[in-house]
Amino acid sequence: MALKVVGAGFGRTGTLSMKLALEMLGVGPCYHMVEVFKNPHHSEIWSAAADGPVDWESIFAGYQSTVDWPSTFFWRELASHYSDAKVILTVRSTESWLNSMHQTILRVMQGEPPEGVDIAQAQHQMARKLVLERTFGGKADDNAHLASVYERHNEEVRRSIAADRLLVFEAKQGWEPLCKFLGVPVPNAPYPKVNSAEEFGNPEHRKKLMERQ
Repeated sequence: MALKVVGAGFGRTGTLSMKLALEMLGVGPCYHMVEVFKNPHHSEIWSAAADGPVDWESIFAGYQSTVDWPSTFFWRELASHYSDAKVILTVRSTESWLNSMHQTILRVMQGEPPEGVDIAQAQHQMARKLVLERTFGGKADDNAHLASVYERHNEEVRRSIAADRLLVFEAKQGWEPLCKFLGVPVPNAPYPKVNSAEEFGNPEHRKKLMERQ
């Protein structure tokens, strides 16, 4: 099964809501960081992918779409490998993205990895390697640098992907542009809104994500 949608947006741009939306529209299962938690051995695969070749077909076996880190780190490679896939760049304002990153992902990555749990440590190390170190150069406290990386990334996606293949999307736009882009009917349900900064740190929220099929 080849990917039909490649998500190029950074985490904290509504990627989990997009995952759920794509699955509601029949373009699922959709790979997201939560899939790494469900497949513990994937941490090592993604970490190794940053340093060498990777078997995309093996990682994405059974999936029709992907969003969020770790896969968005490889958006160029994935857009090239899955040349028929559409590309979705999820975005939000730089200021709100920065605030959300500091409240969630960066706070977790700057903390100490869990002690005595090999799987959790591997996941923490993989995320630090791909996101904190390789994407942001380890400069988690430099807001000007973080903003520059975010904006430069979004511009590079816009510049690299043909306009008829790319959707630049904000969650507040709702179903219409997404459904038009994918050529599917608009569902009779609200567009998903999940994984707020407040929910991110809630253990029960993470448990529910892990249990979601």
